Amino acid sequence: MIFSNATEYAIRGLSELAGRGVNGPVMLDELVAGTDLPRDFLAKIFQKLVRAGILKSAKGRGGGFTLAKPQHDVTLIDIVEAIEGPQLLDACVVGLEKCNDTMPCAQHDLYKPIRQRLKDYLRTTTLADLAASLRSKQAWRKMHEDIIVDTPAGSSNNK
Repeated sequence: MIFSNATEYAIRGLSELAGRGVNGPVMLDELVAGTDLPRDFLAKIFQKLVRAGILKSAKGRGGGFTLAKPQHDVTLIDIVEAIEGPQLLDACVVGLEKCNDTMPCAQHDLYKPIRQRLKDYLRTTTLADLAASLRSKQAWRKMHEDIIVDTPAGSSNNK
């Protein structure tokens, strides 16, 4: 993918959390069970998402992670920017420090429309969309059948 491992794990971890549709906090050990998500790395990533206002966390008995806002209000761009920073998608595709419309690299004009489509996708795709997609996958449903709460796509348990 085009994102760092941290961003990919953030998207996967949040998708897993949203896809379960569980009311209340989910412990990290429960969230990563049955997945290949690295628990300790995801813990660090989730703390970053807490600081960004995407997640809430609570310690102790009954603790865990919950979304800080409804699934349909969290976009992929929110997640990417929380992990990578806001300038990631504006960086030069070939890594030049100074690349813009007035000083373009060799790939600038070719990549510019791709970058815009990617930004549009990230701005319009929400956790609710990802959760609905996960829930539609038979293998995922089978793996999580004992914990899935059927909720309409786009609904949130944090209202």
